[in-house]
Amino acid sequence: MKGNLAGGNNDIDLVKQFKNGDIRGYNEIVRKYQQQVYWIIRKIVQDHDETDDITQEVFIKVHSALRDFREESNLFTWLYRIATNFAINHVRKVKVKNTVSIEVVSEVEYGEKKADELIDDERQRKILEEAIEKLPPKQRAVFNMRYYDELPYDEISNILGKSVGGVKANYFHAVKKIGGYVKGKL
Repeated sequence: MKGNLAGGNNDIDLVKQFKNGDIRGYNEIVRKYQQQVYWIIRKIVQDHDETDDITQEVFIKVHSALRDFREESNLFTWLYRIATNFAINHVRKVKVKNTVSIEVVSEVEYGEKKADELIDDERQRKILEEAIEKLPPKQRAVFNMRYYDELPYDEISNILGKSVGGVKANYFHAVKKIGGYVKGKL
């Protein structure tokens, strides 16, 4: 799920089909994006079952809000925003921390060495996971979007409804916190 995740021109037709009363448009949107939405949420929420529940909630929200979709952004960006907001709100409500794959921090530098060069035993892996888990939900979301999905800052800004500067600041602070935590523990 790297690079451009947008769904294409077909999405507009699916939305119009749904708005015209044909449920097949909505069903196709769910089929097309369910797995991507699941993984957006899963990067923020640790538990598979909770992620499944939130994914269902997202598509219930999409069903109720799709008639009002104004096509000012592409459909996937709109879905990404809804999924991210649901996941962040869930984390805030239950104070669940996410364990994110170690590979996302491979660019975090520790002294002269990169983090991925330091990961040679389970203890170090656990320290890196803990560092990522300690990030606030929005910083974790920005970090995931930037590293996992390789989204540009302006697209992350659209998804989260925040300024590009705010997104860059969240990303910068996330990287600094991860680096500081790892350095303090190793």
